[in-house]
Amino acid sequence: MRERVLITGASGFAGYHLIEEALHNNLEVYAAIRKNSKVEHLKQLNITFITLDYKNPAELKDQLIDLNPDYIIHAAGIVSARSQAEYNYVNATHTRNLASAAVWEGSKLKKFVLISSLAAIGPLETLTGLINENTRPHPVTAYGRSKLLAEEQLRTVENLNYTILRPTAIYGPRDTGIFIFFKQLAKNGIEPYIGDAQQKLSFIYVKDVAKAAIKALHSTNNEAYNLSDGNFYSRYELGDLTKEILGLKTIKFHLPVIFVKIIASVAEKVSSLSNKAAVLNTEKLNELMAVNWSCDIEKAKAELGFYPSYNLKAGLTETLKWYKANKWL
Repeated sequence: MRERVLITGASGFAGYHLIEEALHNNLEVYAAIRKNSKVEHLKQLNITFITLDYKNPAELKDQLIDLNPDYIIHAAGIVSARSQAEYNYVNATHTRNLASAAVWEGSKLKKFVLISSLAAIGPLETLTGLINENTRPHPVTAYGRSKLLAEEQLRTVENLNYTILRPTAIYGPRDTGIFIFFKQLAKNGIEPYIGDAQQKLSFIYVKDVAKAAIKALHSTNNEAYNLSDGNFYSRYELGDLTKEILGLKTIKFHLPVIFVKIIASVAEKVSSLSNKAAVLNTEKLNELMAVNWSCDIEKAKAELGFYPSYNLKAGLTETLKWYKANKWL
């Protein structure tokens, strides 16, 4: 009998790749989705859909008792919200509710893997050094603070065998975040940057995140691990590689920081009036303009056996090919 894994956030960008990797490892996949989730891209996969009631701990426990999974990979969450409270409720409270519901006498759960974020630790303020698991957390966004809170609350659940993964900026097929930058280059021929300060950035291809998550299922440690492709990049390398792969020429320009802050402030005000979360806000700029996001992955290598298969050029080549084949670019 195949072991059973519950994957939350299954209809999302990372969820699709987590499902593919789980199936590749002969796991029986239960895909947790919202009632209004778009799942057309998942229907060809041999999986079972389930909707979980994260807001109701008693109902959630009943659902997990019925399912009785061997593993849980919790990737559900939000990346934009109207307030810190909203971020915390979805990213932290739902995590605690799910983890608590997974622990009962007779549960066969072997591992709970939380897909957190390097944003929970936050960037370094100088170009020197690497973010490691001992770096003092100082998240610079509400999103990062909510992911740190999720980690803290997960650790309070008794009798839970867990692993926390903190991927840096994730890219790959189906992503709509970094894709905005690719679209500016490919369709509009422009290459915008905020300010002109030096930066050290890090990235990880989504398939490597999925492989790390499956490896984490078999970890015996209750630990957190930072994830990247093991390299760091200048602020221009993402654009330069994209242009090289697609054969593009663009107009590169630098937007004044004060100008972008004004735009972000206006977006926040419009968001508050429309009751919708703003994609860009003044706090998000702290993350986008941060000096150093490079991180050390030696702990993940040593304890999880995580060795990334893709550097940025290899991952971008595969990603951009997918965008073009699917007419996103």
